[in-house]
Amino acid sequence: MSEDLLNIPVQTIKGEQKTLAEYAGKAVLVVNTASKCGFTPQYKGLEALWQSYKDRGLVILGFPCNQFGKQEPSNEGAISEFCELNYGVSFPLFKKVDVNGDQAHPLFVQLKRQAPGLLGSESIKWNFTKFLVGRDGKLVKRYAPLTKPQALTSDIEALLR
Repeated sequence: MSEDLLNIPVQTIKGEQKTLAEYAGKAVLVVNTASKCGFTPQYKGLEALWQSYKDRGLVILGFPCNQFGKQEPSNEGAISEFCELNYGVSFPLFKKVDVNGDQAHPLFVQLKRQAPGLLGSESIKWNFTKFLVGRDGKLVKRYAPLTKPQALTSDIEALLR
């Protein structure tokens, strides 16, 4: 990932401090998630992508967010348990973050700046907005919440060749 993204501190859902440098050289899919959203079943598709491509260099990073309709009200322990029990999620999950506003996590500030949404808007409109970053650290594409994980397969395949 680009140098500025690599140095961004993140906290795992279990409270471990890390930076994204751990994922240097991998294709990375960053997703803001929520457990009580109409798009929550996308966890299943994200896990399927993770299982299909993790050994080829893809990592999926889930960042729970409660900014959209208060659809992620639980604490990190409950979020982790929900994802594992209901969707078999085994890809890395992180501490709940804001993706918009003054308290937006620096990772999402950078991603939005590099890949604005519809009509150039930087704000994220809803849960399950996805950002695909290439092995070289350059942002490849931003995907709308409606875009199902399986629709990213060809873009992921192209990055992992």
